[in-house]
Amino acid sequence: MKLKIFLGIAFWSLLLLAGCNRDDISFDSPTQLLRFSTDTVFCDTVYNQMRSETYAVKVYNNENKDVLIPRIALEGGSGSLYRINVDGKVGTSFENVALRKKDSLYVFVEIAPVANAPEAIAEDKVLFNTPAGEQKVTLFSVVQDAEYFIQTGENPVTINNNTTWTKEKVKVIFGNLNVAEGKTLTMEKGTKVYFRKNSGLNFLKNSGLIVKGDLDNEVIFRGDRSDPKYDTLPANWNGIKMEEGSLLQMNYARVFGGNVGLQLKKNDATINNSIFHTFQNAGIYGIHSNITANNLVMNNCGEADLAIAGSGTYNVNYSTLANYWNLNSSMSAVGIFASNIWQNENGEIESGLVILNVKNSIIYGDTLDLVSLSNNSAGTAINARFDNTLMKLSSNSAFNPIGSDIIKNEDPKFQNYFTQKMNLRVKDDSPAKKKGTNLNNNNTTKDIVGITRTYPATLGAYQ
Repeated sequence: MKLKIFLGIAFWSLLLLAGCNRDDISFDSPTQLLRFSTDTVFCDTVYNQMRSETYAVKVYNNENKDVLIPRIALEGGSGSLYRINVDGKVGTSFENVALRKKDSLYVFVEIAPVANAPEAIAEDKVLFNTPAGEQKVTLFSVVQDAEYFIQTGENPVTINNNTTWTKEKVKVIFGNLNVAEGKTLTMEKGTKVYFRKNSGLNFLKNSGLIVKGDLDNEVIFRGDRSDPKYDTLPANWNGIKMEEGSLLQMNYARVFGGNVGLQLKKNDATINNSIFHTFQNAGIYGIHSNITANNLVMNNCGEADLAIAGSGTYNVNYSTLANYWNLNSSMSAVGIFASNIWQNENGEIESGLVILNVKNSIIYGDTLDLVSLSNNSAGTAINARFDNTLMKLSSNSAFNPIGSDIIKNEDPKFQNYFTQKMNLRVKDDSPAKKKGTNLNNNNTTKDIVGITRTYPATLGAYQ
């Protein structure tokens, strides 16, 4: 009985396939123009010899008859940097492409260019030739020359000499890239460092990172997917880790879209005029470290913008620590979290004195309490002081901040806190206006966009 059923299914399947044979369908020439899902395909920024993701253009036949498109081709022909896939076939030119009535087909597009300049524009067109007329879909992409650091097997790639990176080539990191003990990596203004998924940059003991960005020419750290939608997604790469004795000097950097943006352990760091946003865990994580931050902007971090553990001194001046994380409501999403204990790699608990000084700053977001301090070890403490700072704390918060001229629970009125078009300047009627003092600090005489502060100044990173 089962054999008869099988043979019956096989027979009808063959009959159905025979009935669907294209040779039995009458295709006419189109008399109307085709319709497309888009007239321009903006491909993701691509790097030298690295294939882009695949993009799709949907082609519609609005006529009440089956048509045969005489020709679909790339205008640039075989010399084009692009390749298209039509009806399951890859190439640059296709003839007599069938399209059923009221139906559609996909044209898939990708690019794998060879760069001949630091940055160039790749452009081509997909031509559709029919008796009704010639139609075009424009293909457009930014192509950047790149240098690759690719980990193979278990061993990371290591930089063993003092090295300077410039903006001439994008740096693309696959896996882990280490900077050897005692060596310094310097990044000149405009340098772009892109990371593949699960990739990171690690600085071994007594090494150094010097970031020398400039206004409108920042050093960029991000995932390698540069389609704008990835600007608002975390966990695209791991982060930057710095080990004991390493030194960080960072000016005008933009760091975003990873797990932990910057992890510092038993080292010293100065961070000026920099933006950290959209991290799965923390934007900056300091462990037994000494960090001074001026004109720092942070937002959209799952656990905390700034996380502190163990011990150390942390000075935050004229900074904006917003947190409007909305991807996972179970995460704490605070501006500052500090604990005076830390569990090391061996499972041992380390504790110490945490000194936290916040001046002329804004700490605000969706969470009820944007500052969370945890004193968990006898004999040590967190000494925290907040001066001329606007912060959000719930009425039943266990934390009672110490400091002068603290503004509690007043909305700073950011221009736009959404990361798609993030603008953490405050509006003219903000309570943060004209509340800032002169710190006699050369790094805060101007705000993050180079505007000279006049006192009393606006709290936060923007005048």
